[in-house]
Amino acid sequence: MNVRSPESYQDLRKIDGNYYDTFRESAEKRGLLHHNNNLVDCMTEAVCYQMPYSLRHLFATILVYCNPDNPKELWEQFEESMSEDFNKLPNMDPKKTRHSVLNHINDVLHTMGHDVNEYRLISENVVSSRVESEAKDVNFERNIVVTKEDLLLYKKLNTEQKKAYDIILQRVLTNESGAFFIDGPGGSGKTFLYRALLATVRSKGFIALATATSGVAASILPGGRTAHSRFKIPINIDEQFSCNISKQSSLASLIRDAKLIVWDEVSMSKKNMIEALDLLMKDLTETNILFGGKVIVFGGDFRQTLPVVRSGKKEDFISESILNSRIWNQLEKLRLSENMRARTDPVFCEYLMRIGNGKEKTNINNKIEIPKQFIIPFTTEKESLDLLFKVIYDSSFMTSRVILTTKNDFVDELNDRLITQFPTVAKIFIAADETIEPNDQPQFEDFLHTLNVPGLPPYRLMLKQNCPVILLRNLNPSEGLCNGTRLVCCDFKTHVISCKIASGDFKDKHVFIPRIPLLSSEDEKIPIPFKRTQFPIRLCFAMTINKAQGQTLDYVGIYLREPVFSHGQLYVALSRAKSSNCIKILIRPPTADNDDDHSTCNVVYNEIIQKALL
Repeated sequence: MNVRSPESYQDLRKIDGNYYDTFRESAEKRGLLHHNNNLVDCMTEAVCYQMPYSLRHLFATILVYCNPDNPKELWEQFEESMSEDFNKLPNMDPKKTRHSVLNHINDVLHTMGHDVNEYRLISENVVSSRVESEAKDVNFERNIVVTKEDLLLYKKLNTEQKKAYDIILQRVLTNESGAFFIDGPGGSGKTFLYRALLATVRSKGFIALATATSGVAASILPGGRTAHSRFKIPINIDEQFSCNISKQSSLASLIRDAKLIVWDEVSMSKKNMIEALDLLMKDLTETNILFGGKVIVFGGDFRQTLPVVRSGKKEDFISESILNSRIWNQLEKLRLSENMRARTDPVFCEYLMRIGNGKEKTNINNKIEIPKQFIIPFTTEKESLDLLFKVIYDSSFMTSRVILTTKNDFVDELNDRLITQFPTVAKIFIAADETIEPNDQPQFEDFLHTLNVPGLPPYRLMLKQNCPVILLRNLNPSEGLCNGTRLVCCDFKTHVISCKIASGDFKDKHVFIPRIPLLSSEDEKIPIPFKRTQFPIRLCFAMTINKAQGQTLDYVGIYLREPVFSHGQLYVALSRAKSSNCIKILIRPPTADNDDDHSTCNVVYNEIIQKALL
């Protein structure tokens, strides 16, 4: 099924000029079957790149996500390769080198919520325990280096940003309490304001914690972490959950000492997460003042997509949102209205606001008319898509350009088309699918291969050198590897992919991505639960509109094969670009005998907008 045009049975056992004794061994070497030696092969391939720092990060990722049968054996086999940079330092004996390597691996493991002593890599305990690792994390927060560029940001604030900056900073410096919500449309400079505040507070020797609801938004902030990670909020939450932080821990001490807490994209969070943080802060500070009397800055834009709710009903979006929280009316609202992302194009800014607020005029079919300058005419599906591809990607496949669409199925179709047009030679990586119940494997294995599940990588993953991909899991958010991070494939072996981060504070950082086992989500309606072992990435020439939220792009194509179906989707898609010259839209007419390729639906829940403006 996976070796094309074999000439003999012997040919099936041949890989890269080497013959293997059995078909199983050949299948394992091709990555078609999951086994523990895959991890050895993964590390062996990564060693060829001669980057010990990245190799240690890869080793930590393997420990956490791949559950090796014998971690100690894997450590012993690759200890020397992971130690090469430390060995070159002066006054380093073997004992000091080993201690340094294990401590670095432990630091990485701690950011993933684990400890090196769990894996028994050496006979004695590594001195740097979880408590000490947490102390290191606290020490990191206390000693974040503020760049010269960030220190000067406050001088570049516009009038609205400066007003908010002064109000918040005054509360910080006078030890007064303050809970704020920064309301601003996409591109209004919310992140710019956060960075200025964080830099100023940190430069004065104070602690400022930067968090965000999504990993992508967190990676944009210096020292940013997801709110789930920073405040120990469970991923699967219910009405009774609480933040898992002991009052005696060093993390609790860090939060108590923080002068400023920033939480971006809070409009995407459910209200019980915010209320749980309020209870945590009150408990840690032993006071009943809102958020323990801390200065906390929330930010978001209710014109954009809302928290995920299973029903998808308008009333549930409203009831689950922070807008329906007991906290909302106690927050001081500071509004930013000037679009800094597209300030050179004021007409476009006004158009975006009308779209976001649901004020753009509609025609007799209750659709909005898209300006002609944005439109890619629809002739045939192939011709129109080819024209969209040509306009968006021009002569280059830059990672700052992307095509946005509404559904995962459409994203996959676009990516499949574009990867075939991408230069260089393709390599296909086949996943290993396993049913959770072993007895179901023989019956359902072939069926599982046909499933293309949202949130999981494809069974057949085609990659080419320098192609853009998107990460599907939070491997290590503190190092820039979070769900939604865009990467460029630099090179790939059978068991490891060498990538560079494409944007954000970690841009151009070199990382290794291994194959990891990924479980299908309980939320997806899949007939049988299963595990897919594959590289946790997908191509991202195209991506869903929701996935693009929080990102700024140089050139945006929007493919509306079907109209948007959720609040704020059209607004999010349009507001990713910096000006009207950087957007093209292809609208597929609703029926074959209809030539309407210039109007579309704009879904806006006015109740949300009105409540946010109160």
